[in-house]
Amino acid sequence: MKTKVTELLGIEYPIIQGGMAWVADYHLAAAVSEAGGLGIIGSGGCNGDWVRDQIRKARELTSKPFGVNVMLMNPHAPEIAKVLIEEKVKVVTTGAGSPEKFMADWKAAGIKVIPVIASVAYAKRMEKCGADAVVAEGTESGGHIGEATTMTLVPQVVDSVSIPVIAAGGIADARGVKAAFALGAQAVQCGTVFVAADETNIHQNYKDMVLKAKDIDTKVTGRSTGHPVRAIRNGLTREYMRLEEEGATLEELEQLSLGSLRKAVVDGDTSMGSFMAGQISGLVCKQRSCKTIIEEMFV
Repeated sequence: MKTKVTELLGIEYPIIQGGMAWVADYHLAAAVSEAGGLGIIGSGGCNGDWVRDQIRKARELTSKPFGVNVMLMNPHAPEIAKVLIEEKVKVVTTGAGSPEKFMADWKAAGIKVIPVIASVAYAKRMEKCGADAVVAEGTESGGHIGEATTMTLVPQVVDSVSIPVIAAGGIADARGVKAAFALGAQAVQCGTVFVAADETNIHQNYKDMVLKAKDIDTKVTGRSTGHPVRAIRNGLTREYMRLEEEGATLEELEQLSLGSLRKAVVDGDTSMGSFMAGQISGLVCKQRSCKTIIEEMFV
């Protein structure tokens, strides 16, 4: 299936794997790329040495293109930006900030830059500063989210920029892919469906939380702080929402959630771990290989 995005990135299927911190390591990125999509290593809050090691390990598993997601609020972002150039990474996706200060160096190194955006205004700004494409991510997504839904955001972004638009949020099967293309997208980005993949190197409890989730089983916390996060409901989300309702301070809320993603990914703590996942979790009902996931999405 050829689109502007498959041609831009040199991939077989127009699908990008989300750069999920703690979840998207080299195992998953390499597996998605081998299956014909674009795998992404999620650098999260890690440092440059960790990212360099992940890139080199991914290359031992695949010769196909893959990328790295840079969370720009990470204090190590400038260090990571240099590592990506030194390691000749093909694609960078960005979130939690603007990549403008790194854009010239990345472009000069031949890196394709694809920011994740949640508004038309930000999409226009990214196009103006040289982005090769944008990921329009709706509020249905897992993890940190915006306000607009995928259904409303994608067509408005498509109408506002000339670069390719990649749809994200609420896409986990062939129906979602077809809907995204009907909205004008040239590819899709998926995260939650890959959380439960065979190759994802996380605690089995995390995969099981997604596999067992129903349509109403995700909750958004952090609206009071201006940093909303969607995750599968459990003891942590209930306690966080209780504290929010009682007017807890930002410091109290941060203390509660400190290390919670690691508790989910590494420890499998089903009570106090942060199991970030999208509303589409209710459609992810079986564990499969990345190859099977992608092939079934493009039947």
